[in-house]
Amino acid sequence: MNPRFLRSGAIYLLIIGAVLVVFLVYSRDSYGSREIPITQVVEMTNRGEIQGIEIHGDKLNLTTTDGRRLTSRKEAGSSLVETLESAGVDASTGGVRIAVKGSSGLGSFLGILLGFLPLIFIGALLLFMMRQAQGSNSQTMQFGRSKARVVLGNRPAVTFADVAGAEEAKQELQEVVEFLRFPERFAALGARVPSGMLLMGPPGTGKTLLSRAVAGEAAVPFFSISGSEFVEMFVGVGASRVRDLFDQAKQNAPCIVFIDEIDAVGRHRGAGLGGGHDEREQTLNQILVEMDGFETGTNVIVLAATNRPDILDPALLRPGRFDRRVTLDLPDVKGREAILGVHSKGKPIEDNVDPSTVAKQTPGFSGADLANLVNESAILAARLSKTSIGKEEFGEAIDRVIAGPERRSRVISEHEKAITAFHEAGHALVAYMLPDADPTHKISIVARGAMGGYTRFLPDEERHLQSKKQFQAMLAVAMGGRMAERIRFNEVTTGASNDFEMATRIARDMVTRFGMSEKLGPRTFGRREELVFLGREISEQRDYSDRVAEQIDNEVHILLETAHNTAEKILTDNEDKLKQMAQFLIQHETIEGEELARLFSIDPLASEEEVTSTVRGPETVSPKSSSKTKRSSTRTKGPSSSQRRRKGGPGAAAAPAS
Repeated sequence: MNPRFLRSGAIYLLIIGAVLVVFLVYSRDSYGSREIPITQVVEMTNRGEIQGIEIHGDKLNLTTTDGRRLTSRKEAGSSLVETLESAGVDASTGGVRIAVKGSSGLGSFLGILLGFLPLIFIGALLLFMMRQAQGSNSQTMQFGRSKARVVLGNRPAVTFADVAGAEEAKQELQEVVEFLRFPERFAALGARVPSGMLLMGPPGTGKTLLSRAVAGEAAVPFFSISGSEFVEMFVGVGASRVRDLFDQAKQNAPCIVFIDEIDAVGRHRGAGLGGGHDEREQTLNQILVEMDGFETGTNVIVLAATNRPDILDPALLRPGRFDRRVTLDLPDVKGREAILGVHSKGKPIEDNVDPSTVAKQTPGFSGADLANLVNESAILAARLSKTSIGKEEFGEAIDRVIAGPERRSRVISEHEKAITAFHEAGHALVAYMLPDADPTHKISIVARGAMGGYTRFLPDEERHLQSKKQFQAMLAVAMGGRMAERIRFNEVTTGASNDFEMATRIARDMVTRFGMSEKLGPRTFGRREELVFLGREISEQRDYSDRVAEQIDNEVHILLETAHNTAEKILTDNEDKLKQMAQFLIQHETIEGEELARLFSIDPLASEEEVTSTVRGPETVSPKSSSKTKRSSTRTKGPSSSQRRRKGGPGAAAAPAS
């Protein structure tokens, strides 16, 4: 149960108990008693039924011979003895004990307390609610207090062993750990540890995880806060929270302060449309003072993470504040394999799952994407009531991460299904025939997400540079889908809209960014670093004339037209192969891996039964069609025309012209 809930319930019970106690103490004298008139008291005394009388001012507490307790009141200023004697009753001879109790003032005090009890109760309740609000996220009446979460150094934490795919970054941060462990080693040499380290990289590359690993390795207190938690609607709150955070850090030195998404408060000062943000700038100024002000040697190391280093204020990035910048890029194939090993630890993975193969199939995946991939695979295995995670689950998880879940319930006509099959077969066939294109790994006409079908390519190797021929091959592959539709159905559809968008972007980048235009030469056009929210420029700054802009459009058009013609030539020369692949997709919907390689290598004129037998195995062919397969088996002798085109010179002839 929630400890805060238990604490709140206990406080409420204490308040209710205190009210009951006060009420019971005040009414203890009259609890269980009955009040009678004074005349009845005289009669009962005369009959000998009264054993004792206690006088409290004008109030009488009576005790009868049978043990009952009664109350009565006499006249103000009169004597009870005189009242009894005037009625002819001698209390002394009747055995009645009369005792006069002095007034202690407790009854009057309790009476006053009871009168103010509702106000006291309401005040206590309001005070309790305010204290509860102070402990919540709103921090009522404590706006200036830091919201940093503290992880003490003696708690089990993340270490460098839990971080994979960032070996260079771990080496940079190892010096921070060494300083926190052995500061005298650096002091003896006169070295100064960097006061701040900025972790930069795309989202999901492990910036936050790496900072936690530093704290775990150093075994020191770790203060974690997000940049957005500094700024509130009240002026001066951000700067106050910065001061409070660093005060706590100095009291627990040596320690680490981690500010996640520092770009929320660290943007360029004086920027923004229509003026600056004074509150954010005050917060940034306080961070600058705390990191490198008059006070030095505090052994407080500041780590910060951002995926937008280009918008940070220059004063924040200078030496003395963030001395080092550690870049965390997307992991390569070895890094992805190591990350998969970390996230697969403790999970029942089947022997047919090769981490290196999965790593090759996930280019461009970040560490967070790979963690999600392993989790999706486990979910899929659990959905199938399996006790282990197999190769099929990993393959499906990759498709889900890239394109979304399958939409088999989507109703499409046979005509649309055929169009989708020829479209995707066109992409794959053009990629197969061009030597500079990435090999095709999987083709599917099953709808996923917003896509009616998709073709996934898998590079042969990790690639950090792109050549002009590779860009031209990508353009031709993008045009292959639309061209296949035109060749088969003599019409075009809207299915190629994303292909054209991607192709146009690539072609424009080739001309304006990479200097791959023979006519315009090796130069860039336009300045792209301007950001609207920084208030520098509302639109892209053009550093070229209108005549050059027209030439850029012409060059982009030539690149796209050349790619279109290349795709048309390839698909026209291999129309039989295109029909064969499309028919196989219509029948089986999905093909990948080795099956796809066998489909490329089979004779384009082979029968459907022979194609299915060669690609999927003889057991997939029905007995009725065995005779047809036997009669047409002679067609598979020797290399096919597709094989010859792929291996020989004609394939290069089909490549787009430069």
